[in-house]
Amino acid sequence: KPRTQRAKRALEQRAPKLVENTKKALFIKGGNTSEIVTQILRDCYALKKGNAILFKKKNILKPFEDQTSLEFFSEKNDTSLFMYGSHSKKRPHNIIIGRTFSYHVLDMIELGVENFKSLSDFKNAKYSSGSKPCLVFSGEPFEQDTEHKRLKSLLVDFFRGPVVTNVRLAGLEHALHFVAIDGKIYLRSYRIILKKSGSRTPRVELEEIGPSLDLVMRRTRLAADDLFKKSMKQPKEAKIRKVKNVSRDVFGTKHGRIHMQKQDLNTLQLRKLKGLKRKTAETENNDNSKKAKSD
Repeated sequence: KPRTQRAKRALEQRAPKLVENTKKALFIKGGNTSEIVTQILRDCYALKKGNAILFKKKNILKPFEDQTSLEFFSEKNDTSLFMYGSHSKKRPHNIIIGRTFSYHVLDMIELGVENFKSLSDFKNAKYSSGSKPCLVFSGEPFEQDTEHKRLKSLLVDFFRGPVVTNVRLAGLEHALHFVAIDGKIYLRSYRIILKKSGSRTPRVELEEIGPSLDLVMRRTRLAADDLFKKSMKQPKEAKIRKVKNVSRDVFGTKHGRIHMQKQDLNTLQLRKLKGLKRKTAETENNDNSKKAKSD
């Protein structure tokens, strides 16, 4: 139980919510790393700046053998994504990307770096900090292979940023392109430039800004289907219930449809007014006779 208001607010932030916060990523430097791996961690941290934590000190971990340290760091820093970098003779320039569910490791994929160019290698203008990237996936393995499908899901989770309903056209400044072909995964980063075209639709140009990585998949540790399905489950309160006979058009106008039975106007209850009172044949004859006598 929290003893102070500050601890109470901290626990409320970590408590389960109907609408999740933006997922944070943890970047961990291994016990033995190369300059390439260190720079990759820094560049990926720059891509997620604002929703990331970078460990500058070395941490000797073996994620595929013991996940307790990763789970401890995840719970302590309230992060659900992690990237671990290491380097050895057996696995040179090694990167492990993963995510957790309820502070337990859900998925882990190990990638080897074969070619790398950092952000500083491209001497040009960069995108605005905090902009939401546009993710593009190309290649049949992302649609057919099970491991590549899970890798696609993991990369979307890692780089998508905050969830929004609308995106301003001028706000599309950054694009990440992932290509899977011939057993390799190519990551390219571009700045989106909108130029005048003489019409309402601007002319789009892409300028590579880095980082640029050529990756090879090494080891995987994927969650079972039932556990993965459980992690994707949404609470009933968060699901939008469809209202019957209510719809919206392309302009956002709300339309409703009412179903009614056919009405019999003969049985319609009206106010009992003298002028609307139905007269029988006898009353009509009496009225006519009275009218004739008065004439």
